Amino acid sequence: MRRIVVTLLTAACALAACLPARAQSFQTAAPHAILIDAESGSVLFEKAADEPFAPASMAKLMTTDIVFDALKSGRLTMDTEFTVTEDAWRRGGAGGGGSSMFAQVNSRIRMSDLLRGLIVQSGNDAAITIAENMAGSEEAFSGMMNQRAREIGLTRATFRNATGYPAPDQRVTARDMAKLGLHIIDTYPDLYKIFSEREFTWNKIKQQNRNPLLTLDIGSDGLKTGYLEESGYALTGSAVQNGQRLILVISGLKTARDRAAEARKLMEWGFRAFEPRQVFAPGETVAEAAVFGGAAGSVPLVAKKPVRVLLPRGSTDRVTARAVYQGPLVAPVEDGSEVGRLRVLRGEAVALDQPLYAGAAVAAGTIPQRAMDAALEFGTGLVRRAFDKAGKGDKIGGKAGDKAANPS
Repeated sequence: MRRIVVTLLTAACALAACLPARAQSFQTAAPHAILIDAESGSVLFEKAADEPFAPASMAKLMTTDIVFDALKSGRLTMDTEFTVTEDAWRRGGAGGGGSSMFAQVNSRIRMSDLLRGLIVQSGNDAAITIAENMAGSEEAFSGMMNQRAREIGLTRATFRNATGYPAPDQRVTARDMAKLGLHIIDTYPDLYKIFSEREFTWNKIKQQNRNPLLTLDIGSDGLKTGYLEESGYALTGSAVQNGQRLILVISGLKTARDRAAEARKLMEWGFRAFEPRQVFAPGETVAEAAVFGGAAGSVPLVAKKPVRVLLPRGSTDRVTARAVYQGPLVAPVEDGSEVGRLRVLRGEAVALDQPLYAGAAVAAGTIPQRAMDAALEFGTGLVRRAFDKAGKGDKIGGKAGDKAANPS
């Protein structure tokens, strides 16, 4: 099997109509940044979005996701009580030097309160208490965090503790943190509301939510800040204006004031500087994928939801849409199975990366059909290897042809 890229002239032409003539750029002081439209998945801005950095307290978003998942499945309830261990009290409490919910050693705390200590107050004692009660140790809990990270598609994130305390190989990327924030918002809409709570009082100590965006008039309702000396000030945030939700991640700022200012600037720019365009309707054929050994030689590739891209006003970037899959697909192919990706590129940047699904079922073919496909695939492989040896490069193929679209 080989990676097949189908360049879609029709999609690129549809996008061309929405590109005015004047280019627009944006700059941020954040060393790492990404801004994503939640509904479409369009990347509005990115800077070193795949370079790893220490997550600091933003690691608590993965801790939160594990708790939310257990609540959703019924393994835990909001009335479940966890005991604050001496380790959680010593390392995570006020004496540990970081944020704390001021939980008392050996006390039992309901999950509804622990979650607010974790999310609103960013309590390290809450995080360690959760980890030790759910997994027996924080080390074992970090294994749960990494397994969960892979399940939801965080490809470069590595977690070593539930708090975000410094650890040599604990690293995330801005893109992965944006995916995690969006996953939490989409999967647990009712529980997510805790992120917008402005304050929480525990042990007679009232603390304000550490997210600076909640105090600004930009529609923010989450998510989490972080700070370590090695990685600077960071934030995973989200805001909604006029029904549109944006997800933001920034890291590496020098001060908390810089973090708040850059986050606000990016959010406001994202809401005003882009316009949406629908490229494909749900169920509309985006491309066709070749099928090996099937009753049919190809299968339509479709998107299950509208393919909607946000593009900057005044941009002259070259826009290309591509369907990418490992092929040929091997029959039988199940209707509705995920078989590829749709990627829309704005210049060199990926503006949209969305799954594509088989739009029909393809049963296994007859013995003569399979034999014919095998012979064709063998012959194609010989030709491809000959081209590769001659330095001709990769073959890009598909029913849409090898066409590039340049709307500029």
